[in-house]
Amino acid sequence: MDSFLQFISEISWWMWILIALALVAIRDVFFQKKHTISHNFPIVGHLRYLLESIGPEMRQYFVANNREELPFNRIERGWIYASAKKENNYEGFGTDRDIYEHQHIFINNAMMPFKITEDHPNHIDKTFLPCAKVMGEFNKRKKPYRPASIINVSAMSFGSLSAKAVESLNKGVKMAGAYHSTGEGGLSPYHSYGGDVIFHFGTGYFGVRDENGNFSMDKMVKLVEDNPFIRAIEIKLSQGAKPGKGGVLPGAKISNEIAKIRGVEMGKDVLSPPNHSAFSNVKEMVDFIEDIAEATGLPVGIKAAIGKLEQWEELAQIMLKTGKGPDFITVDGGEGGTGAAPPSFADHVSLPWVYGFSDLYKLFQNHALTERIVFIGSGKLGFPGKAAMAFAMGADCINVAREAMMSIGCIQAQICHTNRCPSGVATQSKWLQSGIDPTLKSARLAQYFRTFRKEFIEITHAAGYEHPCQFTMRDIEMNVDDHNLSKELQKTYMYEKTPVPFSGMQNLKDCLYLGGKPYETPPKNT
Repeated sequence: MDSFLQFISEISWWMWILIALALVAIRDVFFQKKHTISHNFPIVGHLRYLLESIGPEMRQYFVANNREELPFNRIERGWIYASAKKENNYEGFGTDRDIYEHQHIFINNAMMPFKITEDHPNHIDKTFLPCAKVMGEFNKRKKPYRPASIINVSAMSFGSLSAKAVESLNKGVKMAGAYHSTGEGGLSPYHSYGGDVIFHFGTGYFGVRDENGNFSMDKMVKLVEDNPFIRAIEIKLSQGAKPGKGGVLPGAKISNEIAKIRGVEMGKDVLSPPNHSAFSNVKEMVDFIEDIAEATGLPVGIKAAIGKLEQWEELAQIMLKTGKGPDFITVDGGEGGTGAAPPSFADHVSLPWVYGFSDLYKLFQNHALTERIVFIGSGKLGFPGKAAMAFAMGADCINVAREAMMSIGCIQAQICHTNRCPSGVATQSKWLQSGIDPTLKSARLAQYFRTFRKEFIEITHAAGYEHPCQFTMRDIEMNVDDHNLSKELQKTYMYEKTPVPFSGMQNLKDCLYLGGKPYETPPKNT
């Protein structure tokens, strides 16, 4: 035995490396059957899988250019990070965008910007920018609500986000005077640090469900009574990432804390079906909205990604006939999504925000219903230029999800669905989220919101308006594709150039002011 131990101790370190590699090679060739590459190329084949696993990160930092990445490019992420940290978020030497690309936005500035006086609210607070409409005012709810900020945190559940991330967001919206939507995972203790809250629920009715998984009005009323910081209630019909699809929360992922918050059983899979059990058609949905509003006194709205419009038309007709209906509508874009979704849904189901919102807004406008609804836009609108477009189209507020995540540290690793988020934002790993300091991160979210509002106000003033609600469709121009490959400029830009007087090249040549001195005829041989 002693001789064996002595033999082991005499093996040098590089020999141990060779032995380890030999064992890996033996395993690859003779035992593992799953991977052809590592079987055919033992040891070296593992390098391929390593490079594949870190490929997105490598492309993000070393391959893709500043404007190339999706869903958010490096310039967009950099602006959010710098804004959240109160660092220099300017750019020098002009824009590096292709300003002629499809859907590039142009904001028409006024000849004379809007001038604020010394007693104007924005002279006192450059970030003061509340919503111009009041939720629940038309329907005379008992507790109407005017959002104090036009930018707010969109629906993200505790469970999909970590406890410290949710805590940071809630503390941040309190500092910024914004609101925080709970997401459909229920109201958690981490949503309860003093920020205004919109209680959001979907088909699982988490937090307001009975023993059979159905909606409980008694629980809803008690929830609102016990938590006066809940300012409104939002019913999720669908979301941008996976509209019309339910989900399963595996029993293995349900901790004691999550089970208590969501009102579900430990160790048992929980199904969120595609459809609501509390209503089955548009009329029943309106009745459901009115029942909740009557019982709680709060404004009640709906959230949806937009596709077919027939049932939205039915909703408009019911609202016209009865004078009832949602106090606000949150329109989610098909490009949205902070959690996990099948690529077939994320890539193809529901319209992008600009198409979905414009379709829906026109429908309600045709019925003269837009003034009674607060329209909330959600879908990559967390940048002042895009927000100006959204307000010109009819939005009254915007909700941000991924932008808010980035302001508290998200690096767009795009592994939210794996529970391995390296920034600790979208994971339940205690170790990974231990790096989040809610005191610091909440201040960064608040600063991002303040910077956003300050720049948005400055853009608004540059366009000659006092508030973004005054933007019209004529104030924004966008590069669009057309079935015609080319059109005459007068048809494109809708004006004729003023004719310039011209009587021949000789007159130009004979002009005494040509080039500042008399023109000299070059020799004939040149």
